[in-house]
Amino acid sequence: MMRRISLLLITSFLLLNPGVASAGTAGLPGTPIRVGDSFGVNGRCPVGATVQGGFVTSGACGAQGEILRGPNGTIVGTIRGSTYPDPSSAWVAVTPAWEPLGVVRGFGGDIPVHGSTPAPVGSSVCGSTGTTGWQCGTVMNRNATVTYPQGTVSGLIMTSVCAEPGSRPGSFLISADHLQGILLGGTGNCTTGGRSYYVPINKILQTYGLTLLTS
Repeated sequence: MMRRISLLLITSFLLLNPGVASAGTAGLPGTPIRVGDSFGVNGRCPVGATVQGGFVTSGACGAQGEILRGPNGTIVGTIRGSTYPDPSSAWVAVTPAWEPLGVVRGFGGDIPVHGSTPAPVGSSVCGSTGTTGWQCGTVMNRNATVTYPQGTVSGLIMTSVCAEPGSRPGSFLISADHLQGILLGGTGNCTTGGRSYYVPINKILQTYGLTLLTS
């Protein structure tokens, strides 16, 4: 029987008002974009993966055709595709003023991305959700299903990486130097433990016909 799981995060998508999203920083020529950066109101558009011409984030970032702007009106890019709920994802095509890089922003420096080979069950994975800092755990299931009021999503990566209320959908998950997916939602918290669910990055790349940036 399919287990009904109350997600902490994805319902925020339904609360978003239509309109123009804004970025957290303004673009200068060659301004780098790294996996782990965040844009939009309250960081609602985290960079879950960088791709040729832009980046991948959550479907909660905005609707297809919306323009992503900086606080001074500088255009960061345009949301070229957005799907919800399956897969909950979007991709942003950036302007030439921005330069997506095939690296993850880390505390001690950039971490190179070398691909997106799926990590098997039991593998170590880490991510940063914007509220929890870096958290690590293991892959528990690569074909998990969650049900919530807006529908059912299958084929998810279930991990023991903790998430908290306010964690940002679209945040990255990485195993060694291979990106795995972007955050959909989770249960529990980082005090008592819990589960988090990620949309596989390869599914998103295939959905939009994108090419992952690597180092």
